[in-house]
Amino acid sequence: MRTMSRLINLLVLNKCPSQAFRTRLPNPNQYYLQIKRVNTSAYLRKSSSRIGDLRGKKSIFDKALVTWKSLAVTGVLGSIFLTYMYYLQATKDKQLERERRRELGKAAIGGKFELVDPQGKLVRSDDFLGQWVLIYFGFTHCPDICPDELEKLAAVANSLEKEHNMKVQPIFISVDPERDTPEVVGKYVKEFSDKILGLTGNVEQIAKVCKAYRVYFSSGPKVDSDYIVDHTIIIYLVDPDGLFVDYYGLTHTAEQIVHSTCINKAKYDRIKSDSWLPSVPLKNPLAA
Repeated sequence: MRTMSRLINLLVLNKCPSQAFRTRLPNPNQYYLQIKRVNTSAYLRKSSSRIGDLRGKKSIFDKALVTWKSLAVTGVLGSIFLTYMYYLQATKDKQLERERRRELGKAAIGGKFELVDPQGKLVRSDDFLGQWVLIYFGFTHCPDICPDELEKLAAVANSLEKEHNMKVQPIFISVDPERDTPEVVGKYVKEFSDKILGLTGNVEQIAKVCKAYRVYFSSGPKVDSDYIVDHTIIIYLVDPDGLFVDYYGLTHTAEQIVHSTCINKAKYDRIKSDSWLPSVPLKNPLAA
């Protein structure tokens, strides 16, 4: 009996600790699976939230490098810069051209004069201010060269007025004051054109105007009161300010003189204008 009781107690003791342990401690596999399942879900939720944040934010690469707004701003700034550069260039060109004209005036070509017209009236160089003037020096007894040059002078004046709407005053100045009286000069120039104004004067007046324009003249030997006057064969262009601008020799055609005169007028108008907008550079075809 006592032996049976001990055997029962032993079986109870051997069984109870195992059941108590199983009751108190959960299954390790279930514990680790739960932890792993919780951590994985948290990681996925965290990753999903980050992806959502990244989708909500625009990447710098999503932004366009060039937009219509940036192009418009760049275009406006570029236009302002180019306009300012054009203004500086135009101002510089005008200053250089004015300086060139002043230096040209200092070259002692051209100047003031007082002569007599065919009606015997005194004519001064200042009377032609505001006009473009073409001046030729010659004499009425010239056999061939002077008539050819006066025909060229008349053709230039007609072409400028009809084809280019530009009026010039052609002037013939005699270098033979002894024979070329006002009446003689007046009749002589009318043989070529009514537009040509003939001027003459006494020896001192002719010498002064020839010196001003650097015109050489010399009377040859007299044969029966007839003689030839050797002189410079040049047509001078004078602008409305009374300044010498250009000259044309015997070899220049009427067309070349017309073209050069128009170019010089365009340059003069550009200098006198208040506009600073750029213009096409004008080149004289005779400057070669």
